[in-house]
Amino acid sequence: MRLAVLASGSGSNFQALVDSPLLKNASVEICCLFCNVAGAKVIERAARAGIAVELLSHKDFKSREDFDRAVLAKLSRHKPDLIALAGYMRILSPVFLATYPDKILNIHPALLPKFPGANAIKDAFAAKVPETGVTVHLVDLGVDTGPIVLQERVPIRADDTLESLAERIHKVEHQVYPKAVVMMAKRG
Repeated sequence: MRLAVLASGSGSNFQALVDSPLLKNASVEICCLFCNVAGAKVIERAARAGIAVELLSHKDFKSREDFDRAVLAKLSRHKPDLIALAGYMRILSPVFLATYPDKILNIHPALLPKFPGANAIKDAFAAKVPETGVTVHLVDLGVDTGPIVLQERVPIRADDTLESLAERIHKVEHQVYPKAVVMMAKRG
């Protein structure tokens, strides 16, 4: 199974996938990283791991669809079977989704359907809920609305700060995402 990872930032979830023995044991190969932000730390991580990097700035395109068509052209060279979004801060267009139906995973730092969007950890912390968590879901036309593949709960402790909660959630993400990728790989 060939996995392409799309990321925009530091790439801690990308690194967790690279380092995971689960992927190696399931014969999942990360065939490339696509990044839309020049200079993002995830590019360095991919280079250290010997993984091909494709880079395009969304700012160079007039529409989301045009950008996604260009991304798809770059990805097609690597022939991925599955796509994993790992801090990819772009909403995929119908053009992209139609090319990889039910083959695009996203990781989200909350127990969806609660707290969708870019500020999930902050929103859960501010809501003073007793727990939050991590969700891996298939990507659909909505924002964080696709079918759930895997979830894990993370309690919010009385002494948590936003930073300590975020740190614990990220540690859980790094364990959950490889498991979800392997689950999808076994589905074929």
